[in-house]
Amino acid sequence: MPIIKILPHAEYCPAGAEISASAGTSLCEALLENNIAIEHACDMSCACTTCHVIVRQGLASLNAADEAEEDLLDRAWGLEPNSRLSCQAILAQSDVVIEIPKYTINHAKENH
Repeated sequence: MPIIKILPHAEYCPAGAEISASAGTSLCEALLENNIAIEHACDMSCACTTCHVIVRQGLASLNAADEAEEDLLDRAWGLEPNSRLSCQAILAQSDVVIEIPKYTINHAKENH
């Protein structure tokens, strides 16, 4: 089972974490199943950017981002070349290291 290392995030996992998940699981599902309550305002339907993560290691082992994901990522706060929507990033057999950005754009939560 691949290991997901989550770098420390003040709100979601202050000490950081290491979790394991089965290949074929999305990063978002793995985080939620391990009590890391990453935002996912669209219920993982690839319709927002609230589950944006930055993959620090292991990007090549994830499935490729499709056009819909890439279009949404253009709107994500703190976008980097190795950014992914965690609801669309599917684990293979390799370990990954991710960072959850400090901020997210959640219009529903912010009453927009």
